[in-house]
Amino acid sequence: MSHPTQHPLSTLRDQALDIFNAGVLAANPSLAVKRALSIDNEQLKLALDLADKNAFRSKHWSKIHLIAFGKAACAMAKAALEIIPSRLLADENIVICNYENLTTLNGIEVYGAGHPLPDENGLLAAKKCAEIAHHAQPNELVLVLISGGGSALIPYPTNTLSLADKVATTQSLLACGATIHEINCVRKHLSQLKGGGLAKLAAPADLHAIILSDVLDDDLSVIASGSTVADNTTFADAINILITYQLWDKVPNAVRDYLKQGQKGLNPETPKQSDPIFNSTSQILIGSNAISLAATTNSATNLGFSTQVYNSQLCGEAKQVAEDWVKYAKDLSEQGINKPLALVAGGETTVTLSGDGKGGRNQEMCLAFAIAEKKYPLDNDWVFLSGGTDGRDGPTDAAGGLIDKNSLKRMISANQNPQALLNNNDAYTALNSSNDLLITGATGTNVADLQVLLINPHSDSNTLS
Repeated sequence: MSHPTQHPLSTLRDQALDIFNAGVLAANPSLAVKRALSIDNEQLKLALDLADKNAFRSKHWSKIHLIAFGKAACAMAKAALEIIPSRLLADENIVICNYENLTTLNGIEVYGAGHPLPDENGLLAAKKCAEIAHHAQPNELVLVLISGGGSALIPYPTNTLSLADKVATTQSLLACGATIHEINCVRKHLSQLKGGGLAKLAAPADLHAIILSDVLDDDLSVIASGSTVADNTTFADAINILITYQLWDKVPNAVRDYLKQGQKGLNPETPKQSDPIFNSTSQILIGSNAISLAATTNSATNLGFSTQVYNSQLCGEAKQVAEDWVKYAKDLSEQGINKPLALVAGGETTVTLSGDGKGGRNQEMCLAFAIAEKKYPLDNDWVFLSGGTDGRDGPTDAAGGLIDKNSLKRMISANQNPQALLNNNDAYTALNSSNDLLITGATGTNVADLQVLLINPHSDSNTLS
């Protein structure tokens, strides 16, 4: 009788990384853009559905204004420039990218800007972006390339608010555990570009958006705060979010005043679906967490694992999500695992800050997973990876973490207290001490996070010290 192949921990770690990288590759922005843009009879052809070759938009536009923003902006713009004839490009075009992914592009103005918190460079770039859109004329096309991170990279507060007001509000929302939908609802109501603002500025020119999604449900009104699509949220929603998270009295006075005036109808609401400005807009989704999760599933299966999707929209408090996952894996282990098992997931958890340590949601999930596994032990060799597809987890140089059954032991041997570090939101220090940080560098894309748990059929004697 043959036995399932056992993988030593070192091999499992390599395989987890391979599976994660397959998911990142599936979100390659350059390849995705080239599937969505083409030239036909000297006309630019805009795909409207990658699964339907007959769904496209084309016209003899006299000029094309290129605007790209997000973590994949440089890669997306480079691909678009390889397709669009230079004679059609407007004199002024702009690309706005986070500093880690910044590259130069011939003949195009490229701005680096702050993420996850906006900075002055982003404000300058956002104003330039608004100016380009505003000057577009009928029979011209504003081609907008959007990727995750765009919300922070194009901060253009309404006239009564400062960048400092916007930064302070964003900081509070990021630290309180609010979802990306909630954070972006507030952002949209403090901005001139978000929540359909860019589409409003571009009208009456035509507008087409090519979008790489970093949100779980691929809601186009949430990705980069939906600058080119209608917004169904209101000033009242934004106010309720701040009240719910007990931030109403903590955000700047100017923010409260602007939102209250908006609720009274004294400040303009974000444009809704019925607004005629959207009659000349279109968009296509070219990459998402779901697409990348499918790629990780295929990769794990091809490596010989029995593969399950643990959760296709993983969300919630990172520490609790990790403990729930350990419990689930323990139940499976007790039922008996007779073949190497891969549990994969995609999503975006949250962290409610209570300490002043260093880390991000993926690192925190890994540290919490290691701690929870000692509470609910798995009788198998295992490795767990949680990483951001953009290569950056929180304000750190790590994409996340890659841990195994001996990670906690290595932390303690390095004179670290894992539980105390978790309590202080200091997962970076813990994972660094055990050599478990996932360092990929900037990937040039962003479709939220991916997780991989690999479990051997039964415990192997091979260990990592």
